Amino acid sequence: MVTRDRLKELDEFTLADLEAVRLVLRGDSVVDWHRLNFQDEQEIREFCMAQELHPDEPADRARMNAIKTEAINYLRRHFEYPIPKPVEQASIEELFFLAAGRGHRQTCACTILKCMHIIHHLDGRELLFMLPMSDQEIFHVVEEKVYRVIGSMLAEGFPITEFVGGRKNKDSLYTKLLSKRDAATAQVFDKLRFRIVAREREDIIPILQYLTKKLFPFNYVVPAQSINSMFHFKRFCQKNDHLKKFLSEMQAGRDEDYTPSDNVFSADNYRVIHFVVDMPVRLPRKLLERAPSTAWALGPVVFVICEFQVIDRETEAANEQGEASHAKYKERQKKAVMRRLQLGMREMKTPRRSDEPPAPVSRRPERTVPPPAPERDATDRARDSRRRPGPRSQR
Repeated sequence: MVTRDRLKELDEFTLADLEAVRLVLRGDSVVDWHRLNFQDEQEIREFCMAQELHPDEPADRARMNAIKTEAINYLRRHFEYPIPKPVEQASIEELFFLAAGRGHRQTCACTILKCMHIIHHLDGRELLFMLPMSDQEIFHVVEEKVYRVIGSMLAEGFPITEFVGGRKNKDSLYTKLLSKRDAATAQVFDKLRFRIVAREREDIIPILQYLTKKLFPFNYVVPAQSINSMFHFKRFCQKNDHLKKFLSEMQAGRDEDYTPSDNVFSADNYRVIHFVVDMPVRLPRKLLERAPSTAWALGPVVFVICEFQVIDRETEAANEQGEASHAKYKERQKKAVMRRLQLGMREMKTPRRSDEPPAPVSRRPERTVPPPAPERDATDRARDSRRRPGPRSQR
């Protein structure tokens, strides 16, 4: 009998589920964690599969062991790090269980897994560099993966009212780079972008949890690139008796409630869940065969930057009102670009007119709590069903 996929209810969340969602919302780095909280083999298996590594395949098992060996050798080469034999000889699954334990072995297991995270990522990046593939070819492979997962969610009746994928066109790239003083092409994260509209606001957290299991692993969310202007995380958890008991066990940094945007062109009342993922993608054999023989030891996985936005339909309708609308956003951005092209950065030395957007800044501001979203009436909610041709990014 085939078990149908479904979203987890909040009362079914594990501590590992909740921590993964919070990392997505905050844009933290898993390297700053001090433990893993996987409870059983199924969670560990799902995590490995999200890395595009299949534990039952001999070649992938060998690849995972090779990454582990390199991590241990690195720690010994540069830090003379003492690793107990039981940890060194542990299988990958046993290493994850050790990382959820206590004591020196737990610390060692976490340290090894963090290094494995970096090694897997760097090897995948190197493999992508060595392949004779255009951006358009690799984007197609990523889109196939995303559409397969989201398509299955839609087929199973998940609470998603709209899904749109798209590639940023060249004119949009020109405008984005010209609007940011410190921007470079390597910093453009939304060349490939996807937008998911949930039926209700309460559906967003379960959808995020599902995506970290089936589409991308939470450890490859790009740090410091998340926006959460929708969920007061602590308050949200405190309303649920099951989630509330996990709050004291959460890790990594300050317990901030929101992760606001540093985009000077976004309106104060614009609301979104936005994050960037370096998506692991398993290449088909026909593409791997195009790589030079020196790349064969790097495995079958590459990483591709993608932007995701997740929002509910009521908030989406609110975002299309007044200053928060995409049209107003683009208008502010274009004015700033033309002013910069004509005057350079000199306009920063003169007072700004009230009808002009602020000049781009290069630093990330202190995180503050955004004002609450405005109440919506029945007329506003009636606009929820309106569809637009592609995802929009106020980044």
